[in-house]
Amino acid sequence: MAATQAALDDLQIDHGFEAVKWWVPREEPDVAYGFCAQCGSSLFWKKSSKPGNYSITAGTLDPPTGLTTDHALFVAEASDYHRLDEQLPHHPHDTPGND
Repeated sequence: MAATQAALDDLQIDHGFEAVKWWVPREEPDVAYGFCAQCGSSLFWKKSSKPGNYSITAGTLDPPTGLTTDHALFVAEASDYHRLDEQLPHHPHDTPGND
C-alpha cells in the first residue's frame, strides 16, 4: 500500500466527511479506519494519540499528487511480484528501529 500523511486542516474531501464511514477494531481502540460509504474503498486511518493527523491511501488522491516514495516497510513480507527499489531506504518489517 502506498500512503501519505496530512493534517486534517489540509484535507479537502469532495463529498465531505459524511461520505466516510469509520471502523474501530476492538483489539486496537486507538486506531480508526475510514472507508468510502458508497464503494467501500479504504481512504484513511488515524490514531487517537495523534488527533490532527490522517494517513491517506495514496491511490485516492487526484493527480498531480506531488508524492514520491521515500522508504519501504515490511519488505520481508513482499510478494513475488513486488520489485523493491534498492535505492530506497527499506525495512524488513516495521518502521526504522522496530525491525
